[in-house]
Amino acid sequence: MLTPTTPYTRHLENGLILKSVRDKADAERLALFNGQIFGEGVTGMTRSLIYNHPHTRLEHWLYIEDEATGQIISALSLIPWLWRCEDVLLKSGEMGVVGTLPEYRKRGLIRTLVTRHRELLREGDYDLSNIQGNPYFYRQFGYEYAIPLEANYHLERHNLPDAPGEAAAAFQVRRATPSDIPALMELYDEAAKQLDISAVRDAATWQYQLEGVKGDTESEFWLVIDAQGVTVGYWRIAFHGFGAGLIVCESSRLTVPVAEAVVVKLKALAVERGKPDIRLNLPANSDLIQLGKIWHVHHEGAYAWQIQIVDVARLLRKIAPVLERRIAASPFSGLDEHVIINLYREAFDLHFSHGKLVSVTALGFSERGEINIPPLLLAPLLLGYRSREELSHMYPDVSCWPRAKVLVDVLFPKMESFIYSGY
Repeated sequence: MLTPTTPYTRHLENGLILKSVRDKADAERLALFNGQIFGEGVTGMTRSLIYNHPHTRLEHWLYIEDEATGQIISALSLIPWLWRCEDVLLKSGEMGVVGTLPEYRKRGLIRTLVTRHRELLREGDYDLSNIQGNPYFYRQFGYEYAIPLEANYHLERHNLPDAPGEAAAAFQVRRATPSDIPALMELYDEAAKQLDISAVRDAATWQYQLEGVKGDTESEFWLVIDAQGVTVGYWRIAFHGFGAGLIVCESSRLTVPVAEAVVVKLKALAVERGKPDIRLNLPANSDLIQLGKIWHVHHEGAYAWQIQIVDVARLLRKIAPVLERRIAASPFSGLDEHVIINLYREAFDLHFSHGKLVSVTALGFSERGEINIPPLLLAPLLLGYRSREELSHMYPDVSCWPRAKVLVDVLFPKMESFIYSGY
């Protein structure tokens, strides 16, 4: 939002300047630049995020300018998220809208912007950083695939009913309005209980999503209303995304008759809008995915969020309540020992006393370790995207002593996670 800020300026070599957005004029220049790189829809998306999103800040929007021409030539942003890992809240700063003019590429400009992005993450006490970006590229900056993104489930129109059955006919559907935010919040939070890691939304973020979004992240929310006028479900349709289908990018918990009412409406909307099928960008354990088996839902693969851990020791301390619960519910209950996670270049000592994590200490380089794991692979292990066993099958340099395997599997099990990509 356009709130007062302290502008950031740093002079680089070759007449270039690294800056943060200072005012509306800068915001407009940046929005037009992003549109030049990614298309007009990203111009509108940039404007709406800067002007309307309740949690973005001007100093999070970075760009490099050619001093001779005054032209923006490269840019990226930090988009703030609040996530929940079980009952622990985590701050994640997305690296978003990253681009450079073609004639200025291969000069290390993104690396310069990433350096400032990392400074902002540390200054803001962020736990994680996430990006939806290009395959492979962001590994060089410390990111690894660690949370599901862009699930690719499909419902074919010909498999869906044209009209609801008797039970489903009792429900009505309509577009949501800002007055429906309390009901949407309740339904969203209830659905999030199915996930070990999910995004947290406050009322201001819901207000933004219903009224403030423009460009490539525009969407619409639909409600299911029962005979007593109670909202019993919702789903969200993205206007832009991958593939030619009607994209359902969010859904609440649904009973069978409510799900039938939903798919009848989805089929009607797909026909009305000339969409060949319905694409469900939802977590695998979503009710609409599970009940979609009635109508022969099929899966065509998925992508993933790329994640970087900002400060390993701090994150491990923060999720101590989660780790302690796992220990208490396992044969290691009352654990009294030091567990060392060795990332080869540095190691971390987790000291458990009577089952409580009393300290996490950065050891620097060490040859000790209950688990030895390359640094990029800690995020998928810690966030439950891959198990220790899966990682060790894929990477021989993931290793544990036999007893430690069981303990590591207790501390870091696979988890059900999904972060909906709509801001």
